[in-house]
Amino acid sequence: MYHLLRSLFFLMPAEKAHYTTMRLFKLISKLPIVQRMFQFDAEPITLDGLTYKNKVGLAAGFDKDGKFLNELNTLNFGFIEVGTVTPKPQGGNPKPRLFRLKKDRALMNRMGFNNEGLKALKARLQTFRKKERDSSMLIGINIGKNKNTPNDNAVDDYVKCYEGLYDLADFFIVNVSSPNTPNLRELQNKGELKKILSVLISIREKQDKWKPLYLKIAPDLTFTQLDEIIELQSEIAFEGLVATNTSIDRSLLKRSNKRIVQELGAGGISGAPVLEVSNSFVRHIRSKSGMTIIGVGGIEDAVSGKSKFDAGANLIEIYSGFVYSGPGLVKELGML
Repeated sequence: MYHLLRSLFFLMPAEKAHYTTMRLFKLISKLPIVQRMFQFDAEPITLDGLTYKNKVGLAAGFDKDGKFLNELNTLNFGFIEVGTVTPKPQGGNPKPRLFRLKKDRALMNRMGFNNEGLKALKARLQTFRKKERDSSMLIGINIGKNKNTPNDNAVDDYVKCYEGLYDLADFFIVNVSSPNTPNLRELQNKGELKKILSVLISIREKQDKWKPLYLKIAPDLTFTQLDEIIELQSEIAFEGLVATNTSIDRSLLKRSNKRIVQELGAGGISGAPVLEVSNSFVRHIRSKSGMTIIGVGGIEDAVSGKSKFDAGANLIEIYSGFVYSGPGLVKELGML
């Protein structure tokens, strides 16, 4: 059934199809039969003081502004990431900025942290928390910096998001790895990371409730750079890594027309082509550390999901696979 619907939605521009699909699901998700369709039992897992009802999450970028929290809860995700959120609203890069590469079962985006800002997300999270006090879906908040904020002042943006949303999050993810905000990836060097993370952890130490803090990394780092980030955890007690973000490596695309890909322009690749490089990062991190790893990249079925766990991930997240394989993927992975 989903494959038929997908063929219709794929006739629309990708970004329009995304919002159209979720608005339609908002209408039907209230039906009891739909709610029962996505229910399943899984073995809970406790990590960093949090108990997840299952190991399957939704990656950041799918629900940037917390507009579909109820619907994602219906799909029975163990956790989701909302965001990336920035202190001020920003429109992101010009459209079109999201593209399907169907032959590779991939997406390419250059969204540019488009979001309605800290205040709008805060209001929606407050409403959800008040209404769904017993929700078992954990919420991580992915935080970033505004495009016009110089890297020298980036820590200020991360602090604003962290402090402003602290009471509404179950955990936080620091995003310094998107390829679509100019110079953002420069913040992945050890010195800049230490500056940002140490400030956030000092803020956490003053809070009544402790919230885990994770760092999202790019799959385009060298293993030497990755080792520096792993070593940083011995100096600053963040809980783990989200591995990985989208890739700018066009050589990962084996089936798509090279001319068409070139004409699409800049952007990060997600989906099936990123599976192996993401898994290699997960394996490398696990070989060096016992930290929590949230594995993301290329998961579209039980086989690819299992490969991420076999590589050493504690939890997994989906995005492009969710688009190509449909909402039933949550249950398929959750039963692993």
